[in-house]
Amino acid sequence: AEDASSEHRTSCIWKRQASRQRRGIKQTVTSTAPSGMELVKWASACHNALAHSVGDPMDLVALAEQVQKGDDFVKANACNKLTVIADQIRYLQEQAKKVLEEAKRDADLHHAACNIVKKPGNMYYLYQRPSGQKYFSIISPKEWGPSCPHPFLGAFKLQPDMSWTPVDEVEKRDAELAVMGKLLSHQTALPPYTGPNFRGLDE
Repeated sequence: AEDASSEHRTSCIWKRQASRQRRGIKQTVTSTAPSGMELVKWASACHNALAHSVGDPMDLVALAEQVQKGDDFVKANACNKLTVIADQIRYLQEQAKKVLEEAKRDADLHHAACNIVKKPGNMYYLYQRPSGQKYFSIISPKEWGPSCPHPFLGAFKLQPDMSWTPVDEVEKRDAELAVMGKLLSHQTALPPYTGPNFRGLDE
């Protein structure tokens, strides 16, 4: 009976020790998590904290898209400005070509033979002799009538700046010069003023 009682006490002691060991392991695991959380909750909290520290990946994607859109807008704006500049360059090239062509024409006309003193404001008529020589006359083909001695090449008006205007452009050129003259006369007659003055141009 004594031996049986001793074995019973020994078994109870082993059970109590095993139970204490199990409780110690659980306490060790839970004590490593802050605030006594379970291991799974603690791991989830760590993951969330890491995600907040590096930023939301979707925010990074949105930022990259915004930067790309900004680059696209900058490129489009630059292209638009360059297109305007290119148009202006083409226009200036056309104007320069026109100026050079008119300068060459005026030079050729001034080299034409003329037995009279040319005066600005007068109309002169260009003819060509059989030898190829060109010359100016103050007599028009209409005034010559059927007895016109040489082929008629054209009529030109000598402007105050010594440039030549073809007869079919004289009316337009005279209107332009009239507007400019009226503008200059009004500007010089008025007292000094910082703004532009176009009063009286349509009068």
